[in-house]
Amino acid sequence: MEEMQTLGKLVIITGMSGAGKTIAVQSLEDLGYFCVDNLPPVLIPKFAELIEQSKGRIAKVALVIDLRGREFFTSLTESLRFLKENHTLTYEILFLDATDSVLVQRYKESRRKHPLAPEGVPLEGIQQERKLLEELKGLATQVIDTSSIKPNALKERIVSRFTDLESGSISINVISFGFKYGIPIDADLIFDVRFLPNPHYVEHLRPNTGQDPEVYDYVMKWNETQEFLSKLLDMLHFLVPQYKKEGKSQVVLGIGCTGGKHRSVAIAEYLGKMLHNSETVFARVSHRDSERDRVEVKK
Repeated sequence: MEEMQTLGKLVIITGMSGAGKTIAVQSLEDLGYFCVDNLPPVLIPKFAELIEQSKGRIAKVALVIDLRGREFFTSLTESLRFLKENHTLTYEILFLDATDSVLVQRYKESRRKHPLAPEGVPLEGIQQERKLLEELKGLATQVIDTSSIKPNALKERIVSRFTDLESGSISINVISFGFKYGIPIDADLIFDVRFLPNPHYVEHLRPNTGQDPEVYDYVMKWNETQEFLSKLLDMLHFLVPQYKKEGKSQVVLGIGCTGGKHRSVAIAEYLGKMLHNSETVFARVSHRDSERDRVEVKK
C-alpha cells in the first residue's frame, strides 16, 4: 500500500452568525491560506482530493461553513471522519461565538436579518442557531468569544494563534476578568482569586488597577498569594507540555475576581511574566474588565 501524502493544514471556520467569521477569513488570507466561503460540508472530501492533486501548491486551506440544520452537521462529521481515515490532512475547527445580547446589538447596528429568522426578531434566530451549533461547538479545537473584542484585536488574536500553530510553539492567553460581568466563554481553565485580600477596600488603591505598582505589590505581599501562585505554576508547568503533546497550540487561562480590576489583573500580569518562554511558550496578557467601571461612568 502506498504511503498517503501529507496534504497540509485545513481550518474550518464556523460559529454564530455575526460573531466575526468574515474577519477570521480575512486574517487567514493574510497568512497565506486559500479560503473558500460557505462550502457545503459534503464537498470537503472532494476538496481534499483537489488539494492533494495540487502537489503542494495549495498547502493551507480555510473553509467557512455555516450550519443551517441537523443534516449539515451530520455531513460535516462524516466528512471529517473520512479525512481522518483516508488522508493525513490535519484540520482544526475554529468556532466564533458571542453572547446573545451582543449578537442582537450587532444585528440592530447592521440592520441585517438573521438567516434563521428572516421575518422575525434576531433573538429568535440566534437562539435557534445556538441550539443547532451546540454539538459542533463541543468538537471545536478553538473557541473565541468575540463579545468584547474589537475587529482589529480579533484579527491580531487569530493571526498570532495560527502563527504559533505553524511554528510548533504553544501560546497561553492569560485573561483577567470580573465575575460580575460573566466568565469568558472561550477560557480553557478558570481560576477564582476572590479569596485574596481586596485592594478595593483600601481607599487610595481603589481607583487604580492591578497594573499599578502599588496595587500589584499589595496583592502580592500576602502569604496566601505566594502559596497560591506556587501551586498554580506547578500545575501549569505540568499541564502545558501535556496540552502541547496532544496537539493544542493555545491555552486560554482565565483569572477572575469580583470586578476584574485589582486582584485578577495583578495575578494575570505575574503569570504572564512567569509563563513566557520565547522558544516554546508565548504568554499574552489581556484585561477584559479592568477599565470597565471608568467607561461606564463616562457613559
